[in-house]
Amino acid sequence: MLVSVLSLKGSPGATTFAVALAARWPAPARTLVVEADPSGGDLALRFSLPSTPGLVSLAAAARRGGDADLVWQHTRQLPGGLPVIAAPPDADQARAALAALAPDPAGGLGVLRAAGNQPGTVVVVDCGRVDPGSPALSIVRSSDVVVLLSRAHADDLAHLPRRLPAVGRWSPNPVLLLVGEGYSTAEVARELGVSPLGRVPHDPSGAAVLCGRPGKRRWGRSGPAHSALGRFAHKVATRLAAHESPSAPVRRPAEPTPPATQVPELRAVPGGPPDAVSPNGVRAAHRPAADQDDGRQGGQS
Repeated sequence: MLVSVLSLKGSPGATTFAVALAARWPAPARTLVVEADPSGGDLALRFSLPSTPGLVSLAAAARRGGDADLVWQHTRQLPGGLPVIAAPPDADQARAALAALAPDPAGGLGVLRAAGNQPGTVVVVDCGRVDPGSPALSIVRSSDVVVLLSRAHADDLAHLPRRLPAVGRWSPNPVLLLVGEGYSTAEVARELGVSPLGRVPHDPSGAAVLCGRPGKRRWGRSGPAHSALGRFAHKVATRLAAHESPSAPVRRPAEPTPPATQVPELRAVPGGPPDAVSPNGVRAAHRPAADQDDGRQGGQS
């Protein structure tokens, strides 16, 4: 399975959540994090990883050909044992490596797509901020699921109505997660016409572990597994893991699937007006009492 984590604006913490998602993916899947942020990577600096192996060495090896196992030859391990392929901090180097790894438009799978097609394997790709000219876009287009992170203030949400149709064309299974304070999930669903899967919790200690910074918790079973961020990532991963095999075409089931096993899609909410957001921001709306707590939660970078 190939999962892309990205944003359309700002820096809502795609790298941190990609690591959390892979670290808390349900067993027995074998997971891997790949940094594919065109602006440059953070993991090597956060965890003092050597410059090679990584994204650049993988791109060089991929030019000579390779199979689905090639990616595993270019990984390093984070303190908890999670394998990662880190991008160089330099944006020019990162973009050049991504251009070499882009799946062949004529039909080639590319090494990341091939690795994601392996049974029991989940490749979580941090694509950073994606726009129509991003070199990571071809990876996004070949993903089985796209996880879109967005902060929940009016200026962050106002541009989404114009971009969401494009995201829907990038992937048959996009999902939306809110990050940080701002509009509640119910308000976003009502005003934007799109139902978010949830809100990434404000968890500085859990984020510190996933960012390689000293904190109260250590990496491992006592860290992400018990942090609020880790628990939320596990819930999201469990929902995504219920998706059918990525090697098969995405089809709608003949019979309705129980909500607990469906992959939540980034789709219009019945009755939600698609043009409810004005160019100047999200229209203020009355917040239901049941959703008050949700609106007070925050996020981390």
